[in-house]
Amino acid sequence: MRKKKQGFRRPVIIKKPKQPQEQPSVDPITGKKIPKSFVFSRGKLPAPPKQLQMDLRKLMLPYTALSLREKKRNNLRDFLNVAGPMGVTHFFILSKTATSPYLRVATTPQGPTLTFKIHEYSLAADIARSQLHPRCPKDLFKSSALIVLSGFVSGDPPLQLTTNMFQNIFPTIDVKTVKLSTCQRIVLLNYNKDTKLIDFRHYSIRLQPVGVSRRIRKLVQSHQVPDLRNLLDVSNFVTKAGYGSESEADEEAATVTLSSDIGRVNRASTKSAVKLHEVGPRMTLQLVRIEKGLCSGEVLFSEYGKAGGKGKSDDEMQGEEDEEDQDGEHPEDSED
Repeated sequence: MRKKKQGFRRPVIIKKPKQPQEQPSVDPITGKKIPKSFVFSRGKLPAPPKQLQMDLRKLMLPYTALSLREKKRNNLRDFLNVAGPMGVTHFFILSKTATSPYLRVATTPQGPTLTFKIHEYSLAADIARSQLHPRCPKDLFKSSALIVLSGFVSGDPPLQLTTNMFQNIFPTIDVKTVKLSTCQRIVLLNYNKDTKLIDFRHYSIRLQPVGVSRRIRKLVQSHQVPDLRNLLDVSNFVTKAGYGSESEADEEAATVTLSSDIGRVNRASTKSAVKLHEVGPRMTLQLVRIEKGLCSGEVLFSEYGKAGGKGKSDDEMQGEEDEEDQDGEHPEDSED
């Protein structure tokens, strides 16, 4: 009996799922520990503050837990136990009282803790809807944001502590070795000494070559051949479009000379205009309390005159924030 010829069978290749790359704990350039963060909430949050929490997680990328799961029975100690092995250095804790949301920024594991009252805020989605051309490239959050502080005087101890806190939240950079292509976002904090409010803004950084028309920029950036059917000569395509509404990019104060190539348009040793495009979220903060420990310990500063006492527990602090909302109804608060 003749045996049937067996045809060639192509081997089945089972692709292993890609493992997420583990974030480094030490900066290879500076040798310092890279700050990492958890962003979570205490108590029940309505939908808008809950979305603000997600926006803050995106802002802190890539050194944060974007999909951090919270349960009602979790307490602060649970987050602290997980933070140690993962190298988490800071907590962002959102809470909501009857009148105002609050943001606590703490250094793990021993503090200090800064409590901010959120007077106003806008979500990233709200800011995108208000813009004619929202800009959010897919690789925008692959690198950490830069931090810029304005108006924080060095002589005031609470403001000095606030400055140190926010400077340590983001990784440090070496201006001599940093890759310009990784500098894509900036977080700006501006302190107003008259109102004692902090304007919190989050922008994306865009570079635009100086002296190049809009059509030429689009031609270089795009991989498609432009439509030239209605033109007599290719020079018409170049000369037809002027600089448009973006001609202000040629201002000397907004230009820099690049040390390396960035993208297909911005070349090294050429001048490019630096433009900021707001991404969000946007917040107006007021520093109301500084505690020595992690959400506990001695009160080093209080906007409502209760400094020097011992800090409260997490549940007691929630009730005290409600009390401060009632005590702190100043004329400037009622205007919001």
